Amino acid sequence: MILNLMSETAKSYDISQPLQEINESVRLAFLNSFLDFAGYLERFGGELTENRPNKENNYVSNGYINGTRETFVNTDGDLHKKLLVVLSNIGYCKAELSEELYSKYRHIWSPVRNNEERSSDMRDLRTSFSALEEKVLDQYTFAKSNLIRSAAQSYLLDSGIYWGAAPMVKGIRDATLDLLHILVAVHAEVYSGARPLLEKTMKILVEGLVDIFLSVFHENKTKDIRLLDANGFCQLMLELEYFETVLHTYFSPEAQQAMKSLQENLLEKACESVAEAMENPGHQRRPTRGSEDTASDDRQPSVSPDDLLVLAQQCSSDLLQGELERTRLNIACFMESTLQPTAAPAGPKPAAHSSYQAQHAPVQTSSPSFRRQQTGTSSPVVSRRRR
Repeated sequence: MILNLMSETAKSYDISQPLQEINESVRLAFLNSFLDFAGYLERFGGELTENRPNKENNYVSNGYINGTRETFVNTDGDLHKKLLVVLSNIGYCKAELSEELYSKYRHIWSPVRNNEERSSDMRDLRTSFSALEEKVLDQYTFAKSNLIRSAAQSYLLDSGIYWGAAPMVKGIRDATLDLLHILVAVHAEVYSGARPLLEKTMKILVEGLVDIFLSVFHENKTKDIRLLDANGFCQLMLELEYFETVLHTYFSPEAQQAMKSLQENLLEKACESVAEAMENPGHQRRPTRGSEDTASDDRQPSVSPDDLLVLAQQCSSDLLQGELERTRLNIACFMESTLQPTAAPAGPKPAAHSSYQAQHAPVQTSSPSFRRQQTGTSSPVVSRRRR
């Protein structure tokens, strides 16, 4: 009997070990519940992307007409918004819910759990949710990049301009606004659906836009953009200046570097076209747009490479501010920060100008800066589509 009592007493002293195991099981169950939820969100995001081609049929019973472009556009919009809902849930769990619930229920499994172990638990949760957030955000930006690429191709190749004999520059084209409106729509969509990710998303897409410009240019520099005359060069440089000014808040260093490369490529192509026109003046295509454009085209063989930069800077000085004001309502979501008097960069510009002069003797001018300092204006201008 004494031995039995001693044995039972020894067992009672060992009860702390099972209790510790129970506490640890509760802790792991709590952490795993968040990881399971993260896995569910990941599967849901993957299913949205994988099932996209079949979505049209799902909306026929809800009033959409199967096979129409309207159905396709609405389906894409629904898909993108659902991905934003997933992103919003991921961000909420990562930034608020997990830490709030951990602090609330932590006493259940360990009232004396030290801060180092607590930090380790929260770090593991944040790492898991951050990785998932990156994955779903990639799916969203990939879908939007496809739309941007299609619009960028139309902007450069299908806008009705032959770049080797372009008309005089009178402002930005409608194709510029059509392309920018995609980013405006994304801005509104992310702002309302996953606001903490707005800046990150826009920076990804703006960098992608410039990369797409470069890609389309290289794919077509021996075809649709084989020639680029002075007017075409000034038109594109003005519009790139417009993009860079409007989207300045979201231009990452990588995007700025890509823009510099694009400007350098355009300058090189324009120089080649000028040289070709000087060598073979009889082969230069003539536009049938009126005497003013023809007269301008007749003068192109005498334009030097350095003059192209001065012409581009002059176009920017004459037209850019007016175009920013004319389209103020189109780009209102970007204008608040980018058009403040302190927002315009004070550093030297442009990339193409500085790059070209590094290899050639500079013209004797007062160092033209491709982007001039923007000044604020208080007069509201109603924005309307040109032409």
